[in-house]
Amino acid sequence: MSKPIVAIVGRPNVGKSTLFNRLAGEKISIVKETPGVTRDRIYADVEWLGRNFTMIDTGGIEPDSGDVILSQMREQAQIAIDTADVIVFLVDVRQGLVDADAKVADMLRRSKKPVALAVNKVDNQKFDVDVYEFYNLGMGDPIPISAAGKLGLGELLDKVIEGFPEDAKESEESDIPRIAIIGKPNVGKSSIVNKILGEDRVIVSDIAGTTRDAIDAAVKRNGQEYIFIDTAGLRRKSKVKEDLERYSVIRAVTAVERADVAMIVIDASEGVTEQDAKIAGIAHEKGKGVIVAVNKWDLVEKNEKTIYRYTDRVREVLSFMPYAKLLFISAKTGQRLPRLFDTIDAVIQNHAMRIQTGVLNEILTEAVALQQPPSDKGKRLKIFYMTQVSVKPPTFVLFVNSKKLMHFSYTRYLENRIRDAFGFEGTPLRFIIRERKEGK
Repeated sequence: MSKPIVAIVGRPNVGKSTLFNRLAGEKISIVKETPGVTRDRIYADVEWLGRNFTMIDTGGIEPDSGDVILSQMREQAQIAIDTADVIVFLVDVRQGLVDADAKVADMLRRSKKPVALAVNKVDNQKFDVDVYEFYNLGMGDPIPISAAGKLGLGELLDKVIEGFPEDAKESEESDIPRIAIIGKPNVGKSSIVNKILGEDRVIVSDIAGTTRDAIDAAVKRNGQEYIFIDTAGLRRKSKVKEDLERYSVIRAVTAVERADVAMIVIDASEGVTEQDAKIAGIAHEKGKGVIVAVNKWDLVEKNEKTIYRYTDRVREVLSFMPYAKLLFISAKTGQRLPRLFDTIDAVIQNHAMRIQTGVLNEILTEAVALQQPPSDKGKRLKIFYMTQVSVKPPTFVLFVNSKKLMHFSYTRYLENRIRDAFGFEGTPLRFIIRERKEGK
């Protein structure tokens, strides 16, 4: 089931990042080996009253001149309108109501998306009266908050979850596999979808950022239905590379959230880049099945070593996801595209695979016999047993005598043993370590 998306929009210095960090709390789980997730964190999973959602910070605006700020605000508001289920519009009680706020409020109102208007920096009663001025935006009741002082956040979150689509629960539970096609601008995402569909369902042109909103396309093959979620480009061409990159990350987050499998498209003629790793990291963090499709393979001059060299390079840059399935394709010539569906089927199956506890523990016993668990100061790690608790992705609980002794590298070793036995190609595996006193 996909989680609702909430985007924060607002002028420079109204406290967007403070609010984002407050709501995300310290719970943001930063996966150590995933590149690009720590520094410029722009999305986080948040829970309020049992509802989970993904929060997106639509970006900092460089304070420049007024009109530049307004055009960037519009760009941000457009990102939020395109991708979010609910928008948090943040204004600043100390700066008061400014022209840019009113102009962005117009866009948000016209979008008909639910908006929570939050007036920040109300950490002193003398500002209470100034909150009323924001009724003029015509966005309903302004909610006074202080992101820095943690005031009013509960009320804001109540308002946010009120706006979640009711059908988010039911509609997503269909059995049709969903495949999100993600990647940087111009790597050929839409061309792949078009080739698969055999018709120009997605308008493509060679200019960076020309395709509009994410489009879902349903395909039937051998009696099996698939839904492809295409995250092609931007509505307008952005002159700034950072904006383009940020936008492609935001689009990837929203698409991956709704998918079972993420297909990361890389441009063969350009080679694999850090930005590719950043986008791939989203799918890894969210525990989705992963296929890496190296597109435009027809443009690469090859000898018998090219594919090996290329594979090594991709594996090196995406070292945090050694399980990813790799395919070399060409949307233009159709090379290897028929194999794509077989690969998708295999990954979907692995992503939902369950292993019986008995079989798991046989593998565990053998693994422990082959490589002794680590010990520290004379105390050795004991693993009592292991069981699989969920799928999508396959998640295992290991019961041990001491969590501290369960070294990351030993978990990795056990994961490799499980993969040797069952493949699990194309899906991440999750491990939860639980401590249990001996003799229990």
